[in-house]
Amino acid sequence: QVQLVESGGGLVQAGGSLRLSCAASGGTYVRGAMAWFRQAPGKEREFVAAIRLRGSDTYYADSVKGRFTISRDNHTDTVYLEIDNLKPEDTAVYYCAATPVYWTDLRGLGSPSRYDYWGQGTRVTASS
Repeated sequence: QVQLVESGGGLVQAGGSLRLSCAASGGTYVRGAMAWFRQAPGKEREFVAAIRLRGSDTYYADSVKGRFTISRDNHTDTVYLEIDNLKPEDTAVYYCAATPVYWTDLRGLGSPSRYDYWGQGTRVTASS
């Protein structure tokens, strides 16, 4: 019943900014947390950022702290990822994920096994 659709990816020069969106349908099943992961060509999927849908606690990968901001719309089932100061190594397909479970261990939200639903991804390319 849950559908996640990402948008906002594109080609941006290094140092630029980008804002990704993830719209969730069937939101009653996504009341725990939502997150962003990314996968670069030839690389494994890695965690980027997560946000709880109760209380809006956030958790970031060390590699993106200070540059990426995850947020949610107060009245819609939409989560955003603002990317600032893009670096070439940020180039990847970015995936939105969601879980209906309220996990009490915030750090555990960095594990892809916590998530039940995934979007199709949106590509971000940072040129140098």
